[in-house]
Amino acid sequence: MEPLPGSIYSAAQVRAMDRHAVEVDGIPEYTLMSRAGEAALACLRRAWSDADQMTILCGAGNNAGDGYVLAARARSAGMHVSVMALTDPSRLQGAAAQAFAKFTADEGRHGAFDAAAAVASPLIVDALLGTGIARDVDGAMRECIEAVNAGGRPVFALDLPSGLDADTGLVRGTALHATRTLTFVGLKSGLFLGAAPDHVGTIEFAGLGLPDSVREGMAPVMTRLDADILADVLPARRRSAHKGEHGRVLVIGGRAMAGAARLAGEAALRTGSGIVTVATSASSVSAIVGRRPELIGVPVDTADELEPLLAAADAVAIGPGLGLDDAAAAFLDVAIACGKPLVVDADALTLLSRRPRRHDAWVLTPHPGEAARLLGSDTAAIQRDRLGAAQSLAAKFGGVAVLKGAGTIVCAPPATPRICDRGNPGMATAGSGDVLTGVVVALAATGIGASRAAAAGVWIHAMAGDRAAGARPRGMIASDLIAELRRGVNTPWS
Repeated sequence: MEPLPGSIYSAAQVRAMDRHAVEVDGIPEYTLMSRAGEAALACLRRAWSDADQMTILCGAGNNAGDGYVLAARARSAGMHVSVMALTDPSRLQGAAAQAFAKFTADEGRHGAFDAAAAVASPLIVDALLGTGIARDVDGAMRECIEAVNAGGRPVFALDLPSGLDADTGLVRGTALHATRTLTFVGLKSGLFLGAAPDHVGTIEFAGLGLPDSVREGMAPVMTRLDADILADVLPARRRSAHKGEHGRVLVIGGRAMAGAARLAGEAALRTGSGIVTVATSASSVSAIVGRRPELIGVPVDTADELEPLLAAADAVAIGPGLGLDDAAAAFLDVAIACGKPLVVDADALTLLSRRPRRHDAWVLTPHPGEAARLLGSDTAAIQRDRLGAAQSLAAKFGGVAVLKGAGTIVCAPPATPRICDRGNPGMATAGSGDVLTGVVVALAATGIGASRAAAAGVWIHAMAGDRAAGARPRGMIASDLIAELRRGVNTPWS
């Protein structure tokens, strides 16, 4: 299995790579298709090692050609293969027609789609549409996809689950739910955006042996976050180090919900901050410090009282449980003016949406609802174009925008946006965002810069969530993530 690349491209860019390989590098199109079929068989046999029969659904275009090559290779390997054609194979052209001719020349047989027979198969291969979808799925193709989804059988998608938009990850009418997707040549943005997390399953990659020259001059639309982000943000500590060297964090919040500020403060401690102070209301101090005495709780009633705390801090987080009254708004004003690295979350984002302004040294961490308020939009629109929303946030407000959710995006212009493909549904729980705020502000307090702190923080947070969830994400709470942070910031994640 090839490792997943870091770069993610548009569907048009990947098609251009294919053309370059054929027209410039002289690799026959059928050779690429044969490599795709061979890679698919290897992936299938690795993932479903005991599978000896399958049903391959073939549509039109090169995705169908990949399916016919796989069918021929699987039959040669002694597997029982049933091929169901949703499009008349006589309409195939080029390499796809060549693949079908080779399949039939080797005595391969095909028939029309039979829903009952398909869902009775122990494994279904999706070679229907791939990236070639140009309109919403309808008619017989839609009926096929819906029948397969209802059947509940494992689905192995070639290149992209059929019905999923290759650029946006949005469902075009309906889309297959794949157990595993093997994508070719380059990662497509539609594998990570929109509804993709609910459809792609485990993503694998086959580069088909294309030379690096096919990507020359192509700027990826996104890059994947991975463990490499931690290489120089978590250096080894000297034995003679003292707490003041590890970052002094100030969390401003907890006036409306004490628990939110406590989660952020404790996450900062577990990420490695030497000193964490929580500026909150007098009534919240005992609730915060009583359960976590390592936090320093300071009662603050006015913005003026924040000044010495801000002066002593290396980085500031504001928003978790802050409240939305006039005092909260004044706290945000002085936090912005302090000149320290700043992480803005929760209530502070709502306050910012009421009085927008730009700042170059902050990290904004909205969930889709908060992003909608900041951009004067609605949550559904944000989710339809998460990448565009993250870019708009950074353009409008400056600094670094972290759009949380399945596939959290870190946008820090002019750098290429980064996306996190880790995390799990168990993290969709109250307080998880407060934990992320604590992780990011702790890293920012070490002086590594807002962009690196945001990217590394998102990665550490996601991996802590995956460690905490294991195979049982249901019922996970935000504190479970905190318990995993210490492990994550001491041992590089793999």
